[in-house]
Amino acid sequence: MTQFQIPITPAEYATGLSNGAAVKGTGSEIPIFYPATGQQVGTLIEDGPQDVDRAVAAARQAFNMSGWPELSVEKRVELLEACERIVLDNIEELARLECLATGLVMTQIKGFHMPRAAYNFRFFAQYISQARGERYDNTDGYMSTVKREPAGVVALIAPWNAPLALATMKIAAALAFGNCAVLKPSEQTPYSLIKLVSLLNELLPEGVLNLVNGRGAVTGAHLVGHAAIDRISFTGGTVTGREVMAAAGRQLTPCTMELGGKSANIIFASADFDKALDSALLSIFSTNGQQCLAGSRILVEETIFDNFVDAFLARMSRLKVGDPMAVETEVGPIASKTHMERILSFVDHADQDGDELLGGGHRIEELGEGYFIKPTAVTAKSNASTVCQAEIFGPFASFLTFKTEEEAISMANDTEFGLVSYVWSDHLPTVMNVSEKMRSGIVWVNTPLTRELRAPFGGYKNSGVGREGGHSCEEFYTEEKTITIPKTPLTPFQFGMK
Repeated sequence: MTQFQIPITPAEYATGLSNGAAVKGTGSEIPIFYPATGQQVGTLIEDGPQDVDRAVAAARQAFNMSGWPELSVEKRVELLEACERIVLDNIEELARLECLATGLVMTQIKGFHMPRAAYNFRFFAQYISQARGERYDNTDGYMSTVKREPAGVVALIAPWNAPLALATMKIAAALAFGNCAVLKPSEQTPYSLIKLVSLLNELLPEGVLNLVNGRGAVTGAHLVGHAAIDRISFTGGTVTGREVMAAAGRQLTPCTMELGGKSANIIFASADFDKALDSALLSIFSTNGQQCLAGSRILVEETIFDNFVDAFLARMSRLKVGDPMAVETEVGPIASKTHMERILSFVDHADQDGDELLGGGHRIEELGEGYFIKPTAVTAKSNASTVCQAEIFGPFASFLTFKTEEEAISMANDTEFGLVSYVWSDHLPTVMNVSEKMRSGIVWVNTPLTRELRAPFGGYKNSGVGREGGHSCEEFYTEEKTITIPKTPLTPFQFGMK
């Protein structure tokens, strides 16, 4: 059996951060495991309700007293650019900490996740430096201006599959528009964000950015239900998202929810075969298959179905699964033992539904005690199969075939989710027709996994509520105030003068 060295030795205890200082929580101890070996590498001290209260109070104090909301755009741009430099200057340590808890492949962390984390700060620095105001001149002699003000104290909840890339989108946006924040990472993957927030706190006023650690049902539940929270930004599963929204609803706290996905990757005979194949493999196996953007339902036109599936399986069989620190590795371990077992349970579901297992579907025992599974693919009996409807969230592809555009569109939209869709065709009328009829927040045409931060990002149906991105974040993280002024001296109607 193979044993792998851990990427980095972390602190013995993972703790929260309030007012710029580490604070040991008062709750339970939660073990943290390295997915590549299954060994415990540290312990998280959960933040209980009183710990969350302290972090929220620190953020509120900073918002009310530090002058942070009133900071000039010029100074805020400087700070966001400095945040970007902090990420870039600490790539190696941050990447190793990310790998330690997630099992993500190091080459992918450094090649995509870390540059994205840094760019999130750069983008919002650029965005606020070019923001436009609103003014309305009415015909009856009034002028109205619209002013945007920071929303206040915001709760930012980051998922375990890509902590740095996804959390920094929220952090950068919240800070850019003058808010103070309390960040809660997943209890599975706290290390990289603890380090990042510690580094950012060297720049920021005390209390502007705080962090609490713990389980969603404990730490997260108290945070999202807190009366002093003005906004909640959540990325995670749909089931948890409903619970967050229910808690927020009792406080009338506005939310953005980026939730689950079961994205269709539609490949027409008119597509560039090789590029579509590359994209199909990338969209389901990158990030160890654990991404909401995964093209997990691969719909292939009947005339090329057999050739495409054969080519896909040949490439899948050659995927390098193993040590996430090794340069040659393409797919690393699943993030947790529990999740590994959940993914493998869908092999049984496929068998019960009459689907055909094409490859994989088992744990790789020779890689030791780590949470490695063989990349998996099935041909589904129909779109109603469990593997086509449930978000598996792992390196598990489901193939379906179609004959017509209408059939492809119908199958693609037949899901409770609607985050992204993929369309592959070099025939313009096909591309235009299909992309317009997809019920998803993003449609990627002849390209995989491309994010334009100026454009809105979010999902239809059970894939979310609200949007992220430049203008969408501006609307979410600010309050709008309309100020109306007469342009000439006003003589009001004089009640009581008759």
